[in-house]
Amino acid sequence: TSAYYRGAVGALLVYDIAKHLTYENVERWLRELRDHADQNIVIMLVGNKSDLRHLRAVPTDEAKLFAERNGLSFIETSALDSTNVETAFQNILTEIYRIVSQKQIRDPPEGDVIR
Repeated sequence: TSAYYRGAVGALLVYDIAKHLTYENVERWLRELRDHADQNIVIMLVGNKSDLRHLRAVPTDEAKLFAERNGLSFIETSALDSTNVETAFQNILTEIYRIVSQKQIRDPPEGDVIR
């Protein structure tokens, strides 16, 4: 399983806001990521199908709190009407870039000397 995560710099944990069972799986997915992926992996919790407000089974506040407690960013999206989809990817890519840039500054390629 760890080979699946090798080299991953970001992950989206996506659940369906209208199906609580999908949200219940998030904790296991997160544990698996933390066990097998790089410690600096950027993880975003994504509640999808926000267009199904009338069928909501996972309260936004509950998911936000889970994300906060676990050091994850959080967003709700709708793939159907494109709400926040681009924003989710922009946010995670910005965070990945920030972390990778900091790591390169701290760990210059071998042979390079910072003066």
